[in-house]
Amino acid sequence: MAFKHVVRIAGHDLDGSLKVAYALSKIKGVGINLAHIILKLAEVSPHERLGYLPDTKIKRIENIINSLSSQNIPYWLMNRAKDLETGENKHLIGSDLLLRIKSDIEFMKKIKCWKGVRHSLGLKVRGQRTRTTGRTGQTVGVSHKPR
Repeated sequence: MAFKHVVRIAGHDLDGSLKVAYALSKIKGVGINLAHIILKLAEVSPHERLGYLPDTKIKRIENIINSLSSQNIPYWLMNRAKDLETGENKHLIGSDLLLRIKSDIEFMKKIKCWKGVRHSLGLKVRGQRTRTTGRTGQTVGVSHKPR
């Protein structure tokens, strides 16, 4: 069994020298806790290196990642629990997740909710202070006389 430096899982090239759980967490939409649950479902040790896994285990991991909604994982672990359009519990990964986030922000802008207004103005959304932090543009401050 040869070592693979790059392993392709769910459309992402992952570093084969990383442990399996940390390599899976490099996929957008898969965190470290979800990676451990995926490995438990696939019956793979999280302490193995990704490059040493046989193709059958890699295929099993990829099948579980692609069908997370149908697996027996709690709904609160999914990133689209009670989806607005369908009402289903879904878990999106990769570019699907990025496109859905962008469409959610566009929807908030369209209905002019508070978060949508803040997004459209380029300001902080979640109630942070904005008097001193989050400034963009040229620095404004005290000008000193040259010595």
